[in-house]
Amino acid sequence: MSFTVENLEKNMAKLTITVSADDFEKALQESYMKNKNKISVPGFRKGKVPRAMIEKMYGAGIFYEDAANYAIPSAYSDAAAECGLDIVSQPEIDITQVEKGKDFIFTATVAVKPEVTLGKYLGVEIEKVDTKVTADDVKAELEKVREQNSRLLDVTTRGVKDKDQAIIVDGEAFEGGKGTDYPLTIGSHSFIDTFEEQLIGAKIGKEVEVNVTFPENYQAENLAGKAATFKVVVKAIKAKELPKLDDEFAQEVSEFDTLADYKADIKKNLTEKKKEAAKSERERLAVAAAVENATMEIPDAMVKTQVNRMIEDFAQRLQSQGLSMEQYMQYVGGSPEQFMETMKPEATTRIKNSLVLEAVAEAEKIEVTEADIDAEIEKMASMYNMEVEKVKEFIGDTEKDQIKKDLAVQKAAELLGSKAVEKAPKKAEDEE
Repeated sequence: MSFTVENLEKNMAKLTITVSADDFEKALQESYMKNKNKISVPGFRKGKVPRAMIEKMYGAGIFYEDAANYAIPSAYSDAAAECGLDIVSQPEIDITQVEKGKDFIFTATVAVKPEVTLGKYLGVEIEKVDTKVTADDVKAELEKVREQNSRLLDVTTRGVKDKDQAIIVDGEAFEGGKGTDYPLTIGSHSFIDTFEEQLIGAKIGKEVEVNVTFPENYQAENLAGKAATFKVVVKAIKAKELPKLDDEFAQEVSEFDTLADYKADIKKNLTEKKKEAAKSERERLAVAAAVENATMEIPDAMVKTQVNRMIEDFAQRLQSQGLSMEQYMQYVGGSPEQFMETMKPEATTRIKNSLVLEAVAEAEKIEVTEADIDAEIEKMASMYNMEVEKVKEFIGDTEKDQIKKDLAVQKAAELLGSKAVEKAPKKAEDEE
């Protein structure tokens, strides 16, 4: 394997990678061995047809695609490791020469880590972050606990109301939905258009016609932008009953005997949480200001790679909840392309934040010690309920380097947050 590097505009580069004719011949033979049992030639038993006979009958290129798939990953991996570029995207592969008996040549176009020119990053001005815990904050926390301890009661004497959970048999418009019981909370806006609102007043066992219009960008093209009528039957209605806020409630959900003591404890805990949240918010604002003051050129391929990672993470979270990406897209409407488009701003922000913090860590000569790494591994062990030594067994040099890099970025964010200057909020008269 050999390669050349061509630097392109906007932090892109093109690797032209050559796989020798001998090595490509080995890849062709691998492809033949993999596929020979699938190919039929009159006069020969399956799996016994000579490669030369197959190539004569079906053309020399019959094994090219598979052979390329064998050759490209290892050749690209070696070239990427040796080229000295800091590659930050998946490669865009283009085959330029594939012919039996000749070198196999392909190009890999990649994004290269952009250079960052830092502006002011220490002592940047940020909005003052509020840490005060109000009575409304305590009330909201109490309501959360009431919700968690609520009961769903069957309702049979009235129709569906807002906030009820209606068990419905959904209509034919949703693929795979017909005849399926679905618990729908009215007002959750988890279904398209005015679907939920039209169920208000519906009685158990009565069929209701629900008229909706699918979004123009709906994933199922045969439904996009079209009006549809669902014939929905409400099988059950469940209303939420919240417990009373009194001393008995406090005793059931906490270690306190009175509601007053429980409220005081809630306020204490909220104060600690707000302090921690304020620290994170100060860091976020300081990093945003440092990014605003820095200059860098982010290649589109780098953003695309980040978007793909975010979508993979999102899909895994959905899967843990028993939902596929396809089902999610069907429920919320829209296309995968539009979903990717909505993620681009967040992906760009993450990239810029990371690049600036890495530059700050380098500029400030931030060090990550072995003790820092050990402490992080202990956190990981606690998170996954594993022994520290067991976690260390799974951590190689690559993983350790990544932990070190992440901790340096974290320290850089903490530094920016600690040095940021909070400006007092504007008075009403100043804004006039």
